[in-house]
Amino acid sequence: MEPFILPPDSHIGSVYLRIAGLDAALSFYQHLLGFRLFDRTGDTAFLSASGDPPAQIVLVSHPNATPKEPHTTGLYHVAIRLPNRQSLGQLLERLIEQRWALYGGADHLVSEALYLADQDGNGIELYVDRPREEWPYVDGWLAMSSESLDYQGLMEAARDSASWKGIHSGTEIGHIHLQVSDLRQSENFYHHMLGLEVTQRSYRGALFLSAGGYHHHVGLNIWNSREAKPSSADHAGLLAFELTIPNAEVRQTLLARLTQADIPLETPTIPEKPGRMAVSDPDSIRILI
Repeated sequence: MEPFILPPDSHIGSVYLRIAGLDAALSFYQHLLGFRLFDRTGDTAFLSASGDPPAQIVLVSHPNATPKEPHTTGLYHVAIRLPNRQSLGQLLERLIEQRWALYGGADHLVSEALYLADQDGNGIELYVDRPREEWPYVDGWLAMSSESLDYQGLMEAARDSASWKGIHSGTEIGHIHLQVSDLRQSENFYHHMLGLEVTQRSYRGALFLSAGGYHHHVGLNIWNSREAKPSSADHAGLLAFELTIPNAEVRQTLLARLTQADIPLETPTIPEKPGRMAVSDPDSIRILI
């Protein structure tokens, strides 16, 4: 099969999360983080930073769903990218004010990040990128690390900002980080089949891939999921994420590659944009193309 690389403007679009109850989930995503609800239909809520379509977070209620079991494949975290340090600092202050627990924070050299979980245990990263020209490289590979985060500096960046009125409208889904059972088979799928390029492989037990030289659009790890099985439908977690490829011709090329490789395509039944096709990775994680 011919080599294939995604165009540089490819990125992560909507993320679909299974949660136990919409009211509790909206308390977190809408009222705590400040996403704006623009549609609610039955057991599904659609949110974005701007309050307009397309959705960035889609919440699908599964009554009585229990938190995802840690030693299964699926979601590690959804990474929400803020446009500047000021807006991340505002969210940090809000989380402290509302007494929402943080799992921690890190300076990754390419970005600064906060880590937490929603009410159902779905992992969340809130982060801001450093300017791309400041990203470090070692021997041609992007260098990322986990250094101490400057919490005080983030809060100082937000000190002179206007009163908080919700998450910054320029917020995006920056990347998705997944727990997988085998890094080699996942690399074969996400790199050789989908066309994401490997940007970093020096983290033990992890792999990072992207389009267009970004530090990563997809993170993969086996830290708690080596040879694990997928999380069941009775647990909260990731229903699907969207790989957005703006070029229609490239999308068709990718779909043809998947068909040629006998990888099943399906029309999703979860709420999403018309015309999307879905494919599952080796760990049954669903991707909307």
